[in-house]
Amino acid sequence: MNTHPRTPPEAWRLQVLKLLQANPSLSQRQLAAEMGVSLGKANYCLRALVEKGLVKLGNFSKNPNKGKYAYILTPAGLEEKTRIALAFLKRKEAEFEAIKSEIEVLKGDLDSTSSLNDGQPEQKPSPLAVRAALKK
Repeated sequence: MNTHPRTPPEAWRLQVLKLLQANPSLSQRQLAAEMGVSLGKANYCLRALVEKGLVKLGNFSKNPNKGKYAYILTPAGLEEKTRIALAFLKRKEAEFEAIKSEIEVLKGDLDSTSSLNDGQPEQKPSPLAVRAALKK
């Protein structure tokens, strides 16, 4: 649950943190394009991460273009990125195990159905029947 008033959802935070760690000199426009969101949403995410202390805004002092910034992950930002990635991985592993179990049950159902055809050639279920079973 988000307790900070300007905290974007975890998926966005993770995506922004990963992109900025890989390329701190991304502009907000480039970040928005990479994320597939509007420039305003990218700005919102960046500001929230800066406010939380997860990202630090740096300026290229020797660059003649003084409007060019670097978005650098703070130690807290690196920890947050790791925490979110670990939670995401655990959630996906649990989903994977649930799907594996469901596949085994479906295989068992198909095996028991085929054993009912005593002596008759095995009839494979139609693709429509398989889709219908998967939707249940």
